[in-house]
Amino acid sequence: MATREECPEIRREIRKLCSKYGDAYWRNLDRDKQYPEVFVRELMETGWLAALIPEEYGGSGLSIREAGVILEEINRSGGNSAACHAQMYIMGSLLRHGSEEQKRRYLPRIASGEIRLQAFGVTEADAGSDTTRIRTFARREGDYYVVNGGKIFTSRVQHSDLMLLLARTTPYEQCEKKTLGMCLFLVDLHGAGDAIEVRPIDAMINHETNQLFIRDLKVPSENRIGEEGRGFYYLLDGLNAERILVASESIGDARWLIDHAVRYGKERVVFNRPIGQNQGIQFPIAQAYAHTEAADLMRFRAAALFDAGEPCGEEANMAKLLASQAAWAAANAAIDTYGGYGFAAEFDVERKFREARLFSIAPISNNMVLNYIAEHVLGLPRSY
Repeated sequence: MATREECPEIRREIRKLCSKYGDAYWRNLDRDKQYPEVFVRELMETGWLAALIPEEYGGSGLSIREAGVILEEINRSGGNSAACHAQMYIMGSLLRHGSEEQKRRYLPRIASGEIRLQAFGVTEADAGSDTTRIRTFARREGDYYVVNGGKIFTSRVQHSDLMLLLARTTPYEQCEKKTLGMCLFLVDLHGAGDAIEVRPIDAMINHETNQLFIRDLKVPSENRIGEEGRGFYYLLDGLNAERILVASESIGDARWLIDHAVRYGKERVVFNRPIGQNQGIQFPIAQAYAHTEAADLMRFRAAALFDAGEPCGEEANMAKLLASQAAWAAANAAIDTYGGYGFAAEFDVERKFREARLFSIAPISNNMVLNYIAEHVLGLPRSY
């Protein structure tokens, strides 16, 4: 491909690392629904997952632009960085809103890989995208909060030492503003014991996601992030980084799928000619490539604004939207190119096809992104 590549040194190093974990590694994990423990451990030990942690706390102090390239290259190499991407962006709430004591206590250990902060307890079955309607409640009792409730689609909790948990501290009905009255807590998952019951969700992709049942969980008040009642705003503050990183992963998926479709289109001969000579094969791949390159530009535009400390909600949301759409277009083009072989596990296309579909609805539905653009960018009336 003639793509101009940013951060070539990082790409080279990530490709070198990923070359040790080929298609068979990921295919077998997908088949057995196992977590890529060995791969994630090496990413942590080599410091790549500490990209966004400042050097003063033991991290690499890289930009969001560089962090996105790391995740993109993992996916472009055939891996699935969703298994560990949260280690990059979840700690942002701690970094930006935690106390200095909290940052000194946790960030160096996260940076070194001693502990993992990969689980984010936000979504609830009855609330969905309306986060203000969550029911998990944290009641203050002296130096502790006692938490009761539940979460769903809480990923990587079985491979994390800490979880960032959003809970109400003031009932919804008693809040003058519905976005108030929530807190973010750092939860020690090993110390939680029977207070958190974890039930794995059998999903279409190997994503290690779970439903949580929380009963009388005691969280020290010193583990609350920032001010009481402002957790929702701390949550929003990290969404732009999440959008940019997820867009980067989708771009990596799209490029893997396009690369494979192009190669197969050249190699596969039917009716005495390579199938890639047919416009019915060429056009969808070319269209997906164009979409991917456009999404890539928006991703780097959003990253540049983020790294400069400028507002980037519009760009970050559009990057996530366009990149997830490009990956899905590439996935369909690859399936059409491979034909029946695209559904055979040994070719890995069906695995990437399933993975690419996720980011159309997670971590936020593209319809919600369109709502954001319509209301906050175009000034149209709020639709919900």
